[in-house]
Amino acid sequence: MDRETGLNLALLGVMLAIPLWAMAADEPFLVTLTTRAVIFAIAGIGLNVALGFGGLVSFGHAAFFGVGGYAMGILASHAQGYMPLIEWPILVEGTKSMPVIWLTAICASALTAFAIGALSLRTAGVYFIMITLAFAQMLYYFAISWPAYGGEDGLSIYLRNAFPGLNTMDPIQFFAICYALLLAVLFLVARAARAPFGLMLNAARQNEDRVQAVGQTPYRLYLVAFTISGAITGLAGALFADLNRFVSPSMFSWQTSGEIMVFVILGGVGRVFGPVAGAALFVLLEHVLGGVSDYWHIYLGAILLAVVLYARGGIFGILTGRDTANG
Repeated sequence: MDRETGLNLALLGVMLAIPLWAMAADEPFLVTLTTRAVIFAIAGIGLNVALGFGGLVSFGHAAFFGVGGYAMGILASHAQGYMPLIEWPILVEGTKSMPVIWLTAICASALTAFAIGALSLRTAGVYFIMITLAFAQMLYYFAISWPAYGGEDGLSIYLRNAFPGLNTMDPIQFFAICYALLLAVLFLVARAARAPFGLMLNAARQNEDRVQAVGQTPYRLYLVAFTISGAITGLAGALFADLNRFVSPSMFSWQTSGEIMVFVILGGVGRVFGPVAGAALFVLLEHVLGGVSDYWHIYLGAILLAVVLYARGGIFGILTGRDTANG
C-alpha cells in the first residue's frame, strides 16, 4: 500500500469515526457538520470529473447543484401538499422517497449538463468559464422569479424524505445514507478514471491532436465527462437540500460554484479523493474560523493562495510529496 492509498483510507476512517464518537458523546451537531462535509465532497467529486480529469474549468457547477436541490424540493413539496405535479396527459404525483428523488435529481442534472455542455464546449479557455457561469446565473435569476416554488424566499420541506428501513430524521442514520453514497461515487469515479474512457479523457486533456489521430473526438469525450460531472453534482444538491430541509436560489449562485471549486483545489485537482479532503478542510475552517471572525473567508483566501502558489497538488500533494495525481 502506497502513502496516498493509506491517506485515502485514513480520511474515510476519520470521517466515519467523528459522527460515531459524536453520537456517543451526545453531540448531534458534529454529526450534521460531518454530513455536510460528506455532501460537499460528493459535489467536489462531480466537478473533479470535469476539472481534474478533463481539464474543463467550469465556474457554473452551481447550476447542477441547484437543479438537484430543486428536483428534491419540487417533488417533496407536492407530496407534502398532496398536489399532483402533472395532471395531464398523465398523472404524475410528488414523492417523499429518497431513491426516486435521487434518480430524478441525477437525470435532471445530467440533462441540464448535457444541454449546457453541448453549447459551452464549442468554446475554450476563459470563454468556457464565462459561459458556464452565465448559465448558472440564468438559472439563479429564474429561481428567484419562480413564485410557485418560493421565489426569492426559497422552499421549505417539513420533514426529510424517506428511505426504506431507516429514520432519516435521525442525524446518524442520515449520515450513514450520505456516507454510503460517497463511497459509491468514489468507487465509480475511480473505476471510470482507470477505464479506457478515463484514460482517453486524460489524454485529450493533455494533447487533443493525438487523441484525434487515434480516431477519438475530444468534444464527445468532454461532453460525456461534463454530463457525468453534472449528474454527480446534482445528487449532492438533492442531499444538501434534504439535509437542510430547505431549497433556495442561493444554490445556483456563483458563490456556490466557487466553493465547489475550492474543495477540488484544496484537496488536489485530478485526485479521486482530493475533493473529499478539500471539503472536509473547508467545513472545518468554516466551523473553527467562523467562530473567530465573521470575515473568516479572508483566512480561507490566504490558505487557498498558499496552496495555489506553493502546493499545487493540494493537501495530498503536500502529504505525498507529489504535485500531480498518480492516476
